[in-house]
Amino acid sequence: MKNKTLVLLVVPPGSPASKSAPISITLDSAGDFAVLAGTTVENTGETAVHGGHVGTSHGREIVGFPPGVVEPPHITRAADDAALQAHTDLTTAYDAVAALPLTHDLSGQDLGGLTLLPGVYHFTAGATLHGTLTLKDQDDPKAQFIFQIGTTLTTGDNSSIISINGGAATWAKGAVFWQVGDSATLGADSAFAGNILARSDITMNTDASIRDGRALSQFGDVTLDTNRITTGDLPNP
Repeated sequence: MKNKTLVLLVVPPGSPASKSAPISITLDSAGDFAVLAGTTVENTGETAVHGGHVGTSHGREIVGFPPGVVEPPHITRAADDAALQAHTDLTTAYDAVAALPLTHDLSGQDLGGLTLLPGVYHFTAGATLHGTLTLKDQDDPKAQFIFQIGTTLTTGDNSSIISINGGAATWAKGAVFWQVGDSATLGADSAFAGNILARSDITMNTDASIRDGRALSQFGDVTLDTNRITTGDLPNP
């Protein structure tokens, strides 16, 4: 099994870059899944999943595949050994991301209209995205964007995340992580990016998509509706 590791350079505010130390966030087997629910995966419509399994770690219901399609060689996995191990590895990754020292506090701000540089962004409670969020990589192939969200993540209909200055190459290595303390909801026709690590439910409304990322829930359901999810490989340590 391929080891999937995110190496994040964290620079505390006021510290010189030369003193930063790498912190390794490892998805391990959870990175083999594009969709992982704690209980149930329920799909409506022609959802397409590319680059990972669709599974449940404890419940055994995976509904709506077909008409949903999981691109081979990946499959649906209901509470088998691989899904149970993925749940364990997801929990480890979730806790590690939540423990990272923040570089910016965005509590109470909407992400729409913002242009962000690499860093660890913290929300004490919920986070929202209406409009477009721009991630500026500064031509750094190791740029990382981490979002720590205390409660819920909600994106509006037709919202989007875009990158500038080299983002496409970076995102293919899994550079964007969303640690969500409760549930995540992606609005209809929204274009999301990055790996969602949620404690509770994940809902993707009609025609919402995730680019270079995953929908991974520790204890809740994942609900899909004519979505597209495409994963990207994480860099080796």
